[in-house]
This record gives sequence, C-alpha cells and structure tokens, in this order.
Amino acid sequence: MARRVVVTGMSVVTALGSNLPEFWERLCAGKSGVSRLERFDCSDFKVNFGGEVKDFKPEEHFEGKEARRLDRFSQFALASAQKAVKQSGIDFSKESDPYRCGVIVGSGIGGLNEIEEQHSKLFDRGPSRVSPLMIPKLMVNAASGNISVFWGLKGPSSAVATACASASNAIGDAFRVIQHDVADVMIAGGSEAAITPMGLSGFARMGALSTRMDAPEAASRPFDRDRDGFVLSEGAGVVVLEEYEHAKSRGAPIFAEMLGYGVSSDGSHMTAPDPEGTGAARAMMSSLKDAGLNFDQVGYVNAHGTSTPLGDKAETNAIKRVFGAHAKNGLCVSSTKSQLGHLLGASGGVEFVISILSMMHQLIPPTINLDNQDPECDLDFVPNQARQVALDRVLSNSFGFGGHNACLVVGKIA
Repeated sequence: MARRVVVTGMSVVTALGSNLPEFWERLCAGKSGVSRLERFDCSDFKVNFGGEVKDFKPEEHFEGKEARRLDRFSQFALASAQKAVKQSGIDFSKESDPYRCGVIVGSGIGGLNEIEEQHSKLFDRGPSRVSPLMIPKLMVNAASGNISVFWGLKGPSSAVATACASASNAIGDAFRVIQHDVADVMIAGGSEAAITPMGLSGFARMGALSTRMDAPEAASRPFDRDRDGFVLSEGAGVVVLEEYEHAKSRGAPIFAEMLGYGVSSDGSHMTAPDPEGTGAARAMMSSLKDAGLNFDQVGYVNAHGTSTPLGDKAETNAIKRVFGAHAKNGLCVSSTKSQLGHLLGASGGVEFVISILSMMHQLIPPTINLDNQDPECDLDFVPNQARQVALDRVLSNSFGFGGHNACLVVGKIA
C-alpha cells in the first residue's frame, strides 16, 4: 500500500506579496500584482508590464557573496524553501538519514538573467570576462542543487523542465518518491525569473502576451471575452512534503494531504493546446483515479487559466469532459493568474499553495477582470469576488508549452 503524503510547510514569492498571510488576504480581496516593470527600461518594448516581484531583497535571505552566486530564479527558490522549511519546523540536522530527504524543484527557463548578463560581457568585453560562475548559475537544476546543498540533503534531487507544468510535475514526482518509500521528506515546487529583456521580448514576439498597455492590472482576464494573452510574471512556490507518520512523530503542522497526481501529453503542437482539451482531461482523470475520488467529490478546480484565447476554451472543454454535469452544478473554478499573472514554471507551485489555503480558509479566490464572460467558457469561474464554500478537496491544473499536462489533487487531512 502506498504511503500517505502530507504538506507540512509552504511558501510563495510573488508580485502580490511573499508573506503568506498578506498574500492570501490580497488574493482574496481581488488585488492585482500586475504593474509597470521597473527592473529595466522597456519603453521601446511591445509590452512594458508584468508580475514583477518588487519587494524581494536578497540580503534578507543570504549572507555576503552568497546572493551573487545565485541567479534570481535560484534566489527565489532558496528563499521560498527556507520559509517553507521554517514553517514545517523540521530540523534536517536531526534527521537520522540525510539520504531520506531530498529536493525536486522545477523551472521552465532557469537562469535567463545570467545568460543575458554573460552574453553581453562576452560580446562587449571578450571571453575572458565571462564569469566562471555562469554555468552553475544558469542551469535549470541550480535551484534544486542549491537547496540540497544548503541543508546537506542527500536523497533524491532533481529538476523538472516541462515549461508551465514544471512545478506541478516537481511536486507530483516528489509525492511519488515518498509514496514509494524512497524518501520521507521532500522539498518541492518551482521557481522562475524570466522578466528580462530577452524573456519579455521573446514572449511578446510570439504573440503570447496581453498588450493591454492602458490598464496593466486588467490585462490578465481569464475566460473573459476580451482576453488577449497572458501576463509574464516571476516568483516561486515551494512546499515541504512529508510521509504522514514521519510528520506525526515529530509533531509537525499538517496543512493538507496530497491525494493524487496525473500527467499526460497533448502530442499535437508545441505551443497551442488541443482545442478539445483531451490531453488535459486525461491528466485530470488520472489524478482523480490516483486519489481514489469520483468527479463529484472535488469542489474547486484552480484552473491553469492563462488568459489566452485558445487555452481558456480548451481548459473549459477539458473540465466539462471530466466533470460532466458536476461541472455546471456545484463545481467552482477560478484562475488566480488573473491577479498574479503567469509565473511559467513556478505557477503550479504557487497555485498548489493557493489550493491548500482555499481548503484551510474554506474560501475560493476570485477570477478578477471577468467582466464579459466568454460564452464558450461557460462554467462558474467565481467572478471578481471571493466565495465562501465548504471545501474538502481541490484539483490544481498546470499545462505547458510542448503539450505537458500535470494535475494535482489535495485534500483536508482525514
């Protein structure tokens, strides 16, 4: 029999805040973290706004030269991991076997800041000026590697790069590691810091981003008739997963139980979803089967809901395919990307935390900016105002470029 897995720590770094209670309060109040970008001059760019983390101070988390050895995405990941571990109360130095503690943290892009900085040095000042730290800073596995080094964890350590499904895949894979008795404790989630000149211009040039320049805070509008693309954001979402009896034995806080994990691939296009949502539906059904749940036992779906014309319709179709009549009679769906923007490979980590907080507070965050609901997106998307709901189980969706689909089911601890 598979071992039970619970969540004992969680943390986020987002444009809406990084203090968990304040973040949750702002999210449920319908606040937006999207604003004009300040990290670099983007006055000539097609898009000049995003979900930028403006209150992150590396010196509050790292000493001396430590911050300079980490790309921004690794800084987010390690800082978030530190807070999640602190909340969990675990002292890794007291764990009897460091090989039973590990890390799986994903990122869609990795150290893009470092790539751009060193590229400029190479062409402006020559190859001798390229930093010897470039490679260990830009690697997608730098986040998980630095986390494992920080605590001396010797168990399974890896990185997942499945675009916008990365964090959900990382959490799901960590769930399996504990279920199958390979480890007792896993730090898992995702981190991203792709708000750079290259990142912003690249996504804008492919036509993926909203160009609502007159009102950035209203640009991310999932399931709305007037949506025109997603909003690029950055940040991290990290959790501590733990085997249930291990957590109980040390008196750990237990916030939720992880119940199911489902994956699939669209296998049809690198950037466009299957219009009928068949791949996404398969991942959702697999996660419910893994959790041992019927479709009507889920009260809330935290949607991938990126605010793209094709993606939102495909996800709506997928949800209806999976939940049948329950999709329109009792199921709540909302997209918190309406407030946070799209954190790419970190989005699933943040949204997994949101799913847990929803159960803890029996409150579903709204889909803001849903002023004119698309008739082809015809579900209850909790428009513009948080809703108090009796909630025991939540499904969280993450779908990424390349056709990657990952779904997580989390429930109240029984």
